[in-house]
Amino acid sequence: MINHNESFSNIGLNLKATYTQLPEILFSKLMPISVKDPKTVVLNNELSFELGINFSDLSSKDLSNFLSGNTIPSGIGPFAQAYAGHQFGNFTILGDGRALTIGEQSTPKGEIYDIQFKGSGRTPYSRGGDGRAALGPMLREYLISEAMFHLNIPTTRSLAVVETGEKVFRETPLKGAILTRVAASHVRFGTFQFLAAHKDIDAMSKLLDYCIKRHFPEILDSSNKVIKFIELVMSKQIDLIVNWMRVGFVHGVMNTDNSTIYGETIDYGPCAFMDQYDHKAVFSSIDFKGRYAYGNQPATIHWNLIRLAESLLPLIDKDETKSLEIAQKTIDSFSEIFNEKWQMMMRSKLGITDRSREDEVLIKDLLTWMQSKKPDFTNTFCNLMDSNHAKDEDFEDNDFVIWKKNWKERVNNNDYLNIMKKTNPILIPRNYLVEEALAEAEIEGKFSKFNELLVVLSKPYEQLDIDEKYSKTPQIQAEPYKTFCGT
Repeated sequence: MINHNESFSNIGLNLKATYTQLPEILFSKLMPISVKDPKTVVLNNELSFELGINFSDLSSKDLSNFLSGNTIPSGIGPFAQAYAGHQFGNFTILGDGRALTIGEQSTPKGEIYDIQFKGSGRTPYSRGGDGRAALGPMLREYLISEAMFHLNIPTTRSLAVVETGEKVFRETPLKGAILTRVAASHVRFGTFQFLAAHKDIDAMSKLLDYCIKRHFPEILDSSNKVIKFIELVMSKQIDLIVNWMRVGFVHGVMNTDNSTIYGETIDYGPCAFMDQYDHKAVFSSIDFKGRYAYGNQPATIHWNLIRLAESLLPLIDKDETKSLEIAQKTIDSFSEIFNEKWQMMMRSKLGITDRSREDEVLIKDLLTWMQSKKPDFTNTFCNLMDSNHAKDEDFEDNDFVIWKKNWKERVNNNDYLNIMKKTNPILIPRNYLVEEALAEAEIEGKFSKFNELLVVLSKPYEQLDIDEKYSKTPQIQAEPYKTFCGT
């Protein structure tokens, strides 16, 4: 049974639900399904402060009841969003099958963020699922999303994880949990695809106006808001993918329902960071053909953007042929924009401030060597920054020594190290450390490794006085590292 409580007004919650003013086809209002014995195991005090929420006056019981959805503040109307998506290229009607947005919080700085419970029970979009989530995947999302935030990469964030006191049943019984996720927007490419599939152009127009007013008010007076919208979404997605490439991140499930219009990383199921560099790196257990491999991520987001533009064609121009021509011209600019931003990122990783035609060759030669020798991706650039821990034998290879000499001759500024240190992290969520922390939390109910890893990853660009296990190149495992969609 869900309890309503008026006492939450004094902790800074000011939740609204402007999304539910849109046509009803886009959402379903419903309450979370209560859980047996909620217990807050992780709470992000830094994020709650930024949101303007003060949990300190709540008892642990009241806090856990709120973060599990057992207690809903008075006046709040949670809802699940409807959307569609191409999953590994196959179009499917979807929706929030285990998530409820409880509202939009206005921060002290005037920013607006969705607050959502993930794992809060069945919804009309559950498609036979139980609507629940397991502790391990929710802790993974908390850990990796916070790491991404501190790496200065646009991302959804995690406010809390609550154990439910119940089991969820997959291959084996697992501890149940609910994640509180915070996002600038949960509107996905697939939200527009959903309306296009239903041929509801009026609802699509209203959704577009809503997104522009909330996220891109600078184009409210544009003569063709649709094209400007596509351009801004494309720019944000390019920035996002370039950042992923910068740190060796492989998302693993880049379906159109996991591409948001505001360009934040969302859904941390089968994601991972590369240790050994490999353009074809795949970690997802279900990505059998490498569709979402590290090096395929730019092409994938381009494909996703085409699907978004297709959905919006009826709003671009009444003439279908003209609408297609305009959209095609916009999308065709992707490659040039992406390549420019990617080259800029790679120059920053190498400490290069000016431009030269030789840079493309220099970058290509480095990546060709890395693809051949498979050195540690992160520590390759740490080696170039003369970091003490990055002394792997790979970097004694003659081809690399020659390349490094040429690079040093190219770097012609005294500030190159400062540039590199702002671009190249020393610390990333090493896969084996993530697994150790999650296993200890899931199996033993201990969070010492998890919390320590969170602290270490909060300063990824600093050379900290920490155990070298966090920064050294991990040993190569006999079995390839595999990740799984959140259960």
